[in-house]
Amino acid sequence: MIKKPITILFFILLYSLSFSQEKPNEKTVLQELSENACKCADSIHLSNRKKEDIIKDVHECIDKYTGALQISTLLKGAEKQSENAPKVNGKKQINLTFDPNKNSPQYRDSYNELERYLMQNCESVQRATKTTETSYDKFSKNDAAVDFYEKAVDAGKAENWKEAIQNYEQAVKIDPKFIYAWDNLGISYRRIGEYDKALNAYKQSLAADPKGKMPLQNIAITYVYKKEYQKAIDAYNDFDKVYPGDPEVYYGMGQVYFTHMKNNEKGLDNICKAYRIYSEQKSPYRSDAEKMIGYIYKSMKEEGKTDKFKEILKNNNIQFD
Repeated sequence: MIKKPITILFFILLYSLSFSQEKPNEKTVLQELSENACKCADSIHLSNRKKEDIIKDVHECIDKYTGALQISTLLKGAEKQSENAPKVNGKKQINLTFDPNKNSPQYRDSYNELERYLMQNCESVQRATKTTETSYDKFSKNDAAVDFYEKAVDAGKAENWKEAIQNYEQAVKIDPKFIYAWDNLGISYRRIGEYDKALNAYKQSLAADPKGKMPLQNIAITYVYKKEYQKAIDAYNDFDKVYPGDPEVYYGMGQVYFTHMKNNEKGLDNICKAYRIYSEQKSPYRSDAEKMIGYIYKSMKEEGKTDKFKEILKNNNIQFD
């Protein structure tokens, strides 16, 4: 059932008393609601869960406080409306329409504002969105291999990458199908600039699990570090064959085209595709794609290509304001 907008009658006097101008050191409504949503995100369980389930929990935390921000935004807008508002019994009166439909522009604007603020200021949301999906079947059942793995993880936390590498290598020597050890070995090699060894580790991980999302994505990222940008694009295409329609493919390709290959149009088209999928998934990564669109707009505006920018957004069913 579609929820209908609700029109609320407000007298300007009541509005003025209840929502007077905020004091300089007073928290804004956005800050207060964001703090509550951030506390909600603190309770999200991250280990041994699918990434999509974690993102869903983040969405629910944001959604919980979006309605309150909608109402606050409406009330702030009431002051502008009051200038020409009619008087009833000597008091100015205005009608404010609150739309509870979660597909409405009013809801989306408030949701996106809250999400944007949290992605910049809430460590719990940042941690949840950056958490790598974990699964026990990608761990080793060999105790000795797990022991080396845990030592490597501790070394990695201390940014002692050489010690981490030594322990990960021992882990995969004991258990050549220890997927997470191969993945983390690749990351550790990348940290010290040993990119070819990193690629080999990721490929060993894929040999054990051809659908491994982490190595598929990290192979593309490693080629970016190697400045082999076409190979990075090819790697993202390989990623797409295994996970068709995954927004990380489009976002990654968009970054490579825009930042490194200086192809604004292909960069924008891919980032727009990522933006739409993130939005459909209620993923906080939407705000990252939004920033990228802003950077590309600035670049295309400098080139005098704003019409092409708008055309690409239109082709991706994205409205430009």
